[in-house]
Amino acid sequence: MGQIASTPSPTAKFQVIGAGLSRTGTTSFGTALSHLLSGPVYHGGTQVVGSSEAHIKSWIQCISHTPIRNPADAQIVNSWLREVFAGYVACTDYPGAQFTPELLALHPDAKVICTLRDPDRWAESIEAMSKSVTMWHLSAILWPVPTMRWFVKYLDVTKVGRWKELYGVETADRGVWDKHIEWLKRVVPPERLFFFDVRDGWEPLCKILGVEVPEGVEFPRENDKEAVEGFIKAQVMRGLMIWAGILGGLAVGLGTWWTLRAL
Repeated sequence: MGQIASTPSPTAKFQVIGAGLSRTGTTSFGTALSHLLSGPVYHGGTQVVGSSEAHIKSWIQCISHTPIRNPADAQIVNSWLREVFAGYVACTDYPGAQFTPELLALHPDAKVICTLRDPDRWAESIEAMSKSVTMWHLSAILWPVPTMRWFVKYLDVTKVGRWKELYGVETADRGVWDKHIEWLKRVVPPERLFFFDVRDGWEPLCKILGVEVPEGVEFPRENDKEAVEGFIKAQVMRGLMIWAGILGGLAVGLGTWWTLRAL
């Protein structure tokens, strides 16, 4: 979240399911995959809020049909997953990571790579991020901002949809980390599941992918925390500026009406 959304390529073949939780270096990981696989990567935190309103609304509809209870739910979910990741070589971050089983079925040759970090530090980081995006007044502030006016609704369906289905809670805490790792080991065949820490750089990732280590290219080091915080602040300021314009216009209109009424 906070970077520039990638553009899909008609020649891209989907090869990697980035199954790591948010705040595990998913932005750096996505940039590295894009370089190694020579194609665009769908980073959930960026694409969902950096695309059109139709895009985020389609994700809302998809997540609203989880847990999958019947064939109709499955049809809606799988249809969107097939469409949304077409033209990308990989996906990273939420919500793609939480649809790993469905993506495995759609892309039987794809590898599943879960990015890792210290679980306790992750819990602290994700809690801080959760607070920044769940402020009670955020919905009102973002209402006039295109796409972002749907962001709170997106979070709301997430809490009661796939997230709660997998982790049993509507928030992100230390227990989510353990449940996520256990879930991946349960639903992904062991020969297709890999774990990777972005701090280890190119070599282990290239070994997983079966490609050469890039010569003279520094491994991407992008700060997820700064990107998210910067993006949220920018969108809040954008919303406040729009509201200032709306209210200022109303004030001028009312003042003009009152003046003319008094004549």
